[in-house]
Amino acid sequence: MKITDQIGNKLIFTQAPKRIVCLVPSISEFLFDIGLKENIVGVTKFCIHPKLLVKDVVKVGGTKKTNLQKIKLLEPDLIIANKEENTQSEILELQKLFNVYVSDIISMEDCYRMLLDIGELTNKKEESLAIVKTLKKDFNELVNSGGGKRVAYFIWKNPFMLAGNESFINTILNQLGFVNSLQQLSRYPEVNEETLKELNPDFCFLSSEPYPFKQKDINELKELLPKSKIILVDGELFSWYGSRLLQLKTYCKELQFLIL
Repeated sequence: MKITDQIGNKLIFTQAPKRIVCLVPSISEFLFDIGLKENIVGVTKFCIHPKLLVKDVVKVGGTKKTNLQKIKLLEPDLIIANKEENTQSEILELQKLFNVYVSDIISMEDCYRMLLDIGELTNKKEESLAIVKTLKKDFNELVNSGGGKRVAYFIWKNPFMLAGNESFINTILNQLGFVNSLQQLSRYPEVNEETLKELNPDFCFLSSEPYPFKQKDINELKELLPKSKIILVDGELFSWYGSRLLQLKTYCKELQFLIL
């Protein structure tokens, strides 16, 4: 089998991978969800879902700094990585020894392609296709959830960093019918207090990850942006591009009570 990953690397497999190391938390959850529990031999310490299944899998470090020696000892026939989440130098080192599928996901089409690619590689084509079909149906039903409201989506504090365009978070906001207040800026720009006042968004979404915003952060921002409604949101459901997105439809029903 031949397949090209999302950054153009061409991979060749003589059979479906039997030993998989996944360095991407959202994709490792997807692997479990399509029935690959027995094939997953290594994950990162940030691969926390599904909790009961992942706890016994060998941890190979973090997403930015992996234990290369531990990965080598696992002798994987497939490593799954991500251009943004993993460190390029480590990916290049692993590519010298193993087949590494590198994902690069900004749009929903990128997401769907990755899910289908992995399903095809692992003989789980029907399972991955079922998830993609459900996600497409869900997003068709969720398209106007945001009602055109302007949102500033916070991912970090000290300094404030927000999601701009060319990010998967921006894609999810747009899919749900929100307008990203930072969509004129790329990736994850740092934003000072004066800029936030000028933006004056309808809503500030404070993500649960990577920075764990809390109620005290809401209180602080209320003083800075008294006209904005400030809400803590589940960061996994806005940034995990795997099967966790299946929970977004239910979550948005809860979220709509908060944004009304």
